[in-house]
Amino acid sequence: MLGASVTSNKAPLSDRLHLPPVVFGTSGLGNLFVALSASEKLGIVKECIHLGDATTVFDSAGKYGAGLALESLGQCLKRLGVPPEQVVISNKLGWLRTELQGGRPHLEGSLWKDLKHDAVQQISYAGIMECYEQGNELLDGYTPRLVSVHDPDDYLAGATDERQAARYYDDILDAYAALHELKRLGKVQAVGASARDWRVLRRLAADVDLDWVMLANSLTLRSHPNELLAFIGELDRKGVVVINAAVFHSGFLVGGSFYDYKPVVPDTPGGRELFQWRADFFQLCSSYGIKPAEACVQFAYKVPGVKSIALNTSRPKRVRENVQLTAAKIPREFWYEMKAKGLIHKGYPYV
Repeated sequence: MLGASVTSNKAPLSDRLHLPPVVFGTSGLGNLFVALSASEKLGIVKECIHLGDATTVFDSAGKYGAGLALESLGQCLKRLGVPPEQVVISNKLGWLRTELQGGRPHLEGSLWKDLKHDAVQQISYAGIMECYEQGNELLDGYTPRLVSVHDPDDYLAGATDERQAARYYDDILDAYAALHELKRLGKVQAVGASARDWRVLRRLAADVDLDWVMLANSLTLRSHPNELLAFIGELDRKGVVVINAAVFHSGFLVGGSFYDYKPVVPDTPGGRELFQWRADFFQLCSSYGIKPAEACVQFAYKVPGVKSIALNTSRPKRVRENVQLTAAKIPREFWYEMKAKGLIHKGYPYV
């Protein structure tokens, strides 16, 4: 894998941030969907370091398991004796670990398993600074070089009217003022944005100086609107690095039961449509001897402007397989049939 580096703030955006093809997601370290043992987590991080060449890039967040992912990542890196300069950590800020009360976390409790803490959203100048400091404590000796505001789209979605939505957006802008202050002080080296609703990212990109953007559940085999492709093109022309995450739509496109982090109910119109799409997709992959994950990654990685794919796993042996997905060869005829069957848009320009 290519090395990753973040250079001087004086360099152009396009030259400042160089990421490898695969950024290692850490939501699994936060017990997403399943609780992992300490040895399993250590095995995952060990494989990431082994396959990351000179520098390994991890994407994490205080939201992941209410800080558990950050804590586990720091513990594993320390146990493995990894020098801090050998890793680049992205910490998506905006969720602060709190005490767990009542035995069940309010933080998407159905997704995160066996948590000992809860978390609350903190989108403000002071809140982001507090999340940054807490994240550093949880990482225990490792500090993020990349930072962003996590889930600004979810925060805006909580507004009940236009006036409140305007106040919430001002909160987000204040949060970015904090991130840029951290960058000015040399505590971090690049500021980005991460969201599932790419339209919120487009709005932010017009108002905030960004070095990188992470798309989640947005640009996939199942979802690839023309407006999003145009936005990625705009970012590329500005030198803003695009990381594509959740390219399996929470695992559903490769056989899982969650889509956009929500369970798919088969006996509903939307559920039947999704399952039929996947059945047709799997059948076509089988006829070409292609793994569904290979097709998903190649589709999401080949868009001009996308520099890296963020991939997560809950099994150590899958780390190598994830890295190899970016090198998979997909015959042109496969994409022709995907279009012909309506599994991807017939006018999609990049395959």
